[in-house]
Amino acid sequence: MAALLLLPLLLLLPLLLLKLRLWPQLRWLAADLAFSVRALRCKRALRARALAAAAADPEGPEGGCSLAWRLAQLARQRPAHTFLIHGAQRFSYAEAERQSNRAARAFLRARGWDGGPGGGDSGAGGAGEGERAVHGVRDAAAGSGAARPVREGDGAAPLAPGDIVALLLPACPEFLWLWFGLAKAGLRVAFVPTALRRGPLLHCLRSCGARALVLAPEFLESLEPDLPALRAMGLHLWAAGSETHPAGITDFLAEASAEVDGPVPGYLSAPQNIMDTCLYIFTSGTTGLPKAARISHLKVLQCQGFYQLCGAHQEDVIYLALPLYHMSGSLLGIVGCLGIGATVVLKSKFSAGQFWEDCQQHGVTVFQYIGELCRYLVNQPPVLETYGLTEGNVATFNYTGQQGAVGRASWLYKHVFPFSLIRYDVTTGEPIRNTQGLCVATSPGEPGLLVAPVNQQSPFLGYAGGPELARGKLLKDVFQPGDVFFNTGDLLVCDDQGFLRFHDRTGDTFRWKGENVATTEVAEALEALDFLQEVNVYGVTVPGHEGRAGMAALVLRPPHSLDLVQLYVRVSENLPPYARPRFLRLQESLATTETFKQQKVRMAKEGFDPSALSDPLYILDQAGGAYLPLTPARYSALLAGDLRI
Repeated sequence: MAALLLLPLLLLLPLLLLKLRLWPQLRWLAADLAFSVRALRCKRALRARALAAAAADPEGPEGGCSLAWRLAQLARQRPAHTFLIHGAQRFSYAEAERQSNRAARAFLRARGWDGGPGGGDSGAGGAGEGERAVHGVRDAAAGSGAARPVREGDGAAPLAPGDIVALLLPACPEFLWLWFGLAKAGLRVAFVPTALRRGPLLHCLRSCGARALVLAPEFLESLEPDLPALRAMGLHLWAAGSETHPAGITDFLAEASAEVDGPVPGYLSAPQNIMDTCLYIFTSGTTGLPKAARISHLKVLQCQGFYQLCGAHQEDVIYLALPLYHMSGSLLGIVGCLGIGATVVLKSKFSAGQFWEDCQQHGVTVFQYIGELCRYLVNQPPVLETYGLTEGNVATFNYTGQQGAVGRASWLYKHVFPFSLIRYDVTTGEPIRNTQGLCVATSPGEPGLLVAPVNQQSPFLGYAGGPELARGKLLKDVFQPGDVFFNTGDLLVCDDQGFLRFHDRTGDTFRWKGENVATTEVAEALEALDFLQEVNVYGVTVPGHEGRAGMAALVLRPPHSLDLVQLYVRVSENLPPYARPRFLRLQESLATTETFKQQKVRMAKEGFDPSALSDPLYILDQAGGAYLPLTPARYSALLAGDLRI
């Protein structure tokens, strides 16, 4: 009888919740709970692994940094399981361990480590930021035997524990062996974007303090003009291949192949503090040239849990066609794969024509992508979208599979991974604050700036270089006086059901071809031309394409005329392909805001339609290597997809 009396109340409960506007949130409660449980289990598993590594024998391979001990664990637990597929090559976890051990020993030779009992030095690879000089002295003096010297004639001093070695390599197995080997050798790695040359490349190497550079042989020709400057920096220069090399560059792979493949002691790479810098990934940030984002040992450990949070497991086969110098490719793709002990199919370059054939041939079950890379390929199967940043302390997961969402702002999720959306003025480029000087949370459906609290569990390490590089990335007094939040620089929208969708980038960046483009970097390259007086760079939407293509509004310096040939040479030599402006707009003067900032929002909305704009317009013909007038006929061809941009 009591059950019969309760039945009408249970039937009326959904109507009551709907009337109170609680049903849109509560209908997803089961999914919220399931993901929260998965997240907590993942945290416990990673903590248990870290504690086991800390208690391991420091002379053994499982007592080092997280990359070293995780690879050693997998080589012991499932040695024959395929870790990597690249073309016709297949590598097991045991083979990956051996290849990286050879690379580690070759790098240790460059440190003067003799490989004998006790090693050639006692400096831990995870040394704090200011301890390199101390360990460098220890390297030269310690050891039970004479240290084998670095090869003569390269003009570079021996490497020391914690030194930075830059990798300029495509996505290939050698990239992984060198990366893992550097980690095991107690050296930090910097992933350099492969498209960088000349000034931007030298800037990246200087900003992270690189002591050595390993580059792909196929890049030597395009890098030839940069070699004198690289030598002048005192860098060790290695090539990852056996082709003919210029003077002063030797084959690192040949050096590594001569080494034994036994494990190296874990103490060489064990960090003194989990917050120490493990590696550097370059990000365009919000202004100027690329910045070297500091990635801590903690973040690398956390990235081991990425695929576990996504619901993947060790029998999955992951298809990865992203550059390894991206966080999405290296930390989420590769480190995430190590976290679950799965198999990764690594492609040097994405090919839509080969995609389905590859998936069928290798039994692919997980495909990781970014942005507009291949959305049209995943219209039918379910897709788990996520959001994150290289240097950020926040990530979101679309664990419900809601189409178009990058995550969910449930109370449970925000309790585990806290973040907020705050109101933002796109005109001033600043958060909107109330009369008390505090930020204001957005309402459902309103675009807002994504911010996350900075604390010990969710730190922000900043960038290599001066503190001014992190200016604007931290917001203070957000919800209460004295608090500090990380500014992602991205606008997201949260609907009334709690689903998050990406809206736009803020500030002086836009996204094109899967890359962030800093407008100031592009503008500075153009402003060096003596015939230009003012430059305003921004992104415009292109029908049929995701992201925004670069457009530059130009004002000529009297009495000069526009030299399109010189302009093309300038952008092609100083900017990577994705950052080169696709469109030019010649103007008499540039529009500014009331505070004399260049108008970007209005200009971006005006676009590049020659029928709507009276200014002379030009389009970049990359195949022909020139800028051409953007006529109505070329504009129509562009919209029809016949004119590539």
